[in-house]
Amino acid sequence: MKNILSHPNTLTLFRVAAVPLIVILLMFPSRICTFIAALIFTAAAITDFLDGFFARQRGLVSNFGKVMDPVADKVLVSISFIMLTSLGWIPAWIVCIIIGREIAVTGLRSIIADEGRDVSASSLGKYKTGFQIAAIIPLLIHFQYLTIDFHAIGMIFLWVALILTLWSGADYFIKSRGLLKK
Repeated sequence: MKNILSHPNTLTLFRVAAVPLIVILLMFPSRICTFIAALIFTAAAITDFLDGFFARQRGLVSNFGKVMDPVADKVLVSISFIMLTSLGWIPAWIVCIIIGREIAVTGLRSIIADEGRDVSASSLGKYKTGFQIAAIIPLLIHFQYLTIDFHAIGMIFLWVALILTLWSGADYFIKSRGLLKK
């Protein structure tokens, strides 16, 4: 239990705990609620970078963290995209592609892990995640402040994230085609 509640794992659990708060805030999509949701999402996204850093730096890498970190990431991003779709702020088909890719690649990574091979995230996958996060933040803010149209900025990042989602997904399957033939 001590290892589960280590500092890095606490950050991972915060990411999961942030999801219901974001959902509740987006159920009341006013300027203040969407802005607070964006702040919570940003804080949660930052913990994604910090938990792994602290785990490696302090020798606190755990099996719990190895499993829960990617799950927490997928839950945070997927639920945020689903909520943005439910508000009519982004097209559902884009979210279906993004979540479908996550499910397919997670399944593929499980097969690769069963073969005893490395399942580390690729550089493309990391860029994909970065652009998804960069899209979600302004899409959550949604409204125009001063002369900045946050929704338009978020949509630009979302299109880049979609391209990287498709590219990185194809890359995983192309690199793993030998394992899939078995």
